[in-house]
Amino acid sequence: MSKKYPLIYCAIDTNDLQRAKDLTAQIAPVTGGIKLGLEFFNRFGPQGVESVMETAPDASYFLDLKFHDIPNTVAGAVRVISENLNPAYLNVHASGGQAMMEAAKAACASTTKLIAVTILTSLDDNDIKAIGYANTTGAQVKQLAALTQKAGLAGVVCSSHEIEALRESCGADFTLMVPGIRPAGADQTDQKRTMTPNQALKLGATHLVIGRPITAAPNPAEAAADILGSLS
Repeated sequence: MSKKYPLIYCAIDTNDLQRAKDLTAQIAPVTGGIKLGLEFFNRFGPQGVESVMETAPDASYFLDLKFHDIPNTVAGAVRVISENLNPAYLNVHASGGQAMMEAAKAACASTTKLIAVTILTSLDDNDIKAIGYANTTGAQVKQLAALTQKAGLAGVVCSSHEIEALRESCGADFTLMVPGIRPAGADQTDQKRTMTPNQALKLGATHLVIGRPITAAPNPAEAAADILGSLS
């Protein structure tokens, strides 16, 4: 995996800017990838992201902002973020529809790969039925991934349990960014569809998103190195 698109993106989800910078400084040299999400972005904004990026300028960044709105609004948001912050990855919600995704793709800087969220890993079949989807989770993810590919995006965020089906239906070059990754014995917390790093890679994941098993460890850099070492 190239330096620009590393295997692991470590999720730095905190409301403490200095802690985010400290964690990034420790972890980025090991994993090469850092994910910043909504909690961080809503508290510190683009300036906070820039501050973290300055801590590890050579790292690859995934901004997990999950845009979902009318096409023009999402296109404008994607344009601003991709041009000003230049993350390696940025995402939208596939459930926003093909027109929204196409507008976002057209507005996205060429140096940023745009991907789409299918079904959140905190949801299972009972949850999506309550929302109103008639499909099972797996079928709905596959449908949304096909729509994402049709819209021209680089790939999707999906759970580990959909990797094999999506790799078969969407091909080898379709990016599969997989959260809900938990090393053996780790607490699942609020994730319902999880898998170990080795299992996810064997099924065809492109990137793994790992947060608390690294960031909550007494030595985050060592925890990241241990996970990477287990994949060799």
